[in-house]
Amino acid sequence: MKTSYLTDLTCSDCGRSFSINEVHTFCPDCQSTLISNYDLNAARSHVDRDEIHARPKGMWRWHEMLPVQDPENIVTLGEGDTPLLHLPRVGNELGLSNFFVKDESSNPTGSFKARGLCAAVSRAKELGVKKVIIPTAGNAGGAMAAYAARAGLQALIYMPKDTPNANIQESRIAGAEVILVEGLISDAAGMAGVKAREEGWFDVSTFKEPYRAEGKKIMGYELAEAFDWTLPDVILYPTGGGTGLVGMWKAFAEMEALGWLKDAKRPRMVSVQAEGCAPIPKAFHAGASFCDFWLGAQTVASGLRVPKSFADRIILANIRESNGTAVAVSDEALMQAQKKLAALEGIFAAPEGAACLAALEELIKQKWVQPDEKIVMFNTGSGLKYLDSVTK
Repeated sequence: MKTSYLTDLTCSDCGRSFSINEVHTFCPDCQSTLISNYDLNAARSHVDRDEIHARPKGMWRWHEMLPVQDPENIVTLGEGDTPLLHLPRVGNELGLSNFFVKDESSNPTGSFKARGLCAAVSRAKELGVKKVIIPTAGNAGGAMAAYAARAGLQALIYMPKDTPNANIQESRIAGAEVILVEGLISDAAGMAGVKAREEGWFDVSTFKEPYRAEGKKIMGYELAEAFDWTLPDVILYPTGGGTGLVGMWKAFAEMEALGWLKDAKRPRMVSVQAEGCAPIPKAFHAGASFCDFWLGAQTVASGLRVPKSFADRIILANIRESNGTAVAVSDEALMQAQKKLAALEGIFAAPEGAACLAALEELIKQKWVQPDEKIVMFNTGSGLKYLDSVTK
């Protein structure tokens, strides 16, 4: 059985092709994200969609559509196959009959970041990388530290000083060196980039290497499978770097090309950010194709405190292609939504995930969603990692 149908990488801007047998970050010509391509015609002929369902649970049961060439190089902690839960009590309060949460908090290290870093670290190991570096607002650092430890790689993490303590400690206990910096993730990214160039660290920053999005896209495959190979009408996704939104939109196109979907209907994608750092909603509603750097970013949802995503152009293009939208919510609203989700459904969501419920309430007021539509919000992590913000 073929492990992976990965064929090459292409620049998302200029289209230049790159070999999968070499270590790549982003396109050196136009500084844009590299996209992983697969031989979908061959996969369509040889991969049985329903046989995948019978495999042992986890992200890697979709290995043909993931980038690792040799299964010996897969570094796993049991990520993927997170619950898709119906939300009857919250749905009833909102007048929605088909409202669901994809709860990513059950992933290793407590967030969806496990998926992307699992794929990126596995592929880095396969290509002979020995040391990995990342700037992070929190959860990505903990995930990278854990997978690097399991892979036997050296890990270096740059984090803002006000990153939740849980993220700092989980990174350090896994053996990573953690450097706390004044400022935001953008400041951490600048320092990590310099260190990577000067000392040969492999930078696994969001969209600055090709494979994190591949791990995240499996959320889209899992959704389609759970809904019997149809897709929901609306997906609400908390967007910092945006890897999951872009990854899922890629997954939907791949599944259609594979002939796995029952129809061509795609979800309307909703990018959710906090009012204190909302470059995507601002650019989307202004009709812009890229985001301006957000000055003075501030929100309790540390994962949303990303002043500008490296792949802002792709995120905005995907939202528009889906006929979706972008919503910014206040910290007060997302914290109230966090309490509601816990009190009515028993789900202690991360502030970023709770922001999706707050955004949905706004879209209901605008009549942008309909009562009978199938709606999925993503809770990207465990609220247990943010106890400081909750107690405040």
